[in-house]
Amino acid sequence: MTQDSKPALLVVGHGSRDVEAIEEFQQLTRHLQKRYPERLCATGFLEFARPLISDGIEVLRSQGATKITAIPGMLMAAGHAKNDIPSELNTLQSELDGIEITYGTDLGVHPKMIQAAQARIEEAEKSFGDDYQRQDTLLVVIGRGASDADANSNISKITRILEEGMGFGWAVTGYSGVTTPLVEDTLARSHRLGFKQVIVFPYFLFTGRLVKMIYRVADEYQQQHPEINVVKAPYLNDHPLVLETFIERMEETEKGSGNMNCQMCQYRVQIIGSEQKVGLPQEGHHHHVRGAGTDEDHHHHDHGHHHGHDH
Repeated sequence: MTQDSKPALLVVGHGSRDVEAIEEFQQLTRHLQKRYPERLCATGFLEFARPLISDGIEVLRSQGATKITAIPGMLMAAGHAKNDIPSELNTLQSELDGIEITYGTDLGVHPKMIQAAQARIEEAEKSFGDDYQRQDTLLVVIGRGASDADANSNISKITRILEEGMGFGWAVTGYSGVTTPLVEDTLARSHRLGFKQVIVFPYFLFTGRLVKMIYRVADEYQQQHPEINVVKAPYLNDHPLVLETFIERMEETEKGSGNMNCQMCQYRVQIIGSEQKVGLPQEGHHHHVRGAGTDEDHHHHDHGHHHGHDH
């Protein structure tokens, strides 16, 4: 291909067995394609869903791409963004002749992401009615949860900025899996604070089993405590500010200034509780579920295993 091959963007997702989640992720790529009609855009998933990362690269390559910018469609850099995806991209680049792949950073703790979160919380607040007071309200932010304390602490940081910036009476952070406190426990513990108004906000990009589980637990909490008003805030999804952050990450990557936050990286420095991970080789851990399929492919035999990957 000549030097003037079109710039190419690969949006890399974790993948989900939830069909709606995959559709929402694809929608994000479509928004970016619309914004940049001159670019080649494709999606690739790490696991559970197709197209795989290798499929996405192949699509772009067949359209004449030689330089590909790969951006992780992920909120935080934990094991997937730090290890699994780059290891996959490195392997593909070494196998494909004449393709140069540049890997960008996760969305991270970014002012625009926090503004998008604020907008979602404000949408939820409308259902409290006219005499609503933020200082009488508890904000519960639920993150994905990772085995990486740095990624988890970023959720706490976002909670704190929202609490202080928006003026909530109190705010707590919980996680949907892997680490503690889990959703149920977060609500049970914070119940003792005595707030009569509670906002449950999943700090997630897309729907999926975990977001649906968070909403279900919020509903159960509401049923157990009818005297409290529990409101579920929408997750981030394709809020315009989320798209703006993606675009910034893409531009940084192409200018060569986008660097993963390695300051607290458990693979590089001693982090309390993860000392054994220092110097571990970069390798993917997802070979077993690559392209394993969404629920539509599996619904006949997938029941009973919904939470296997989360604990």
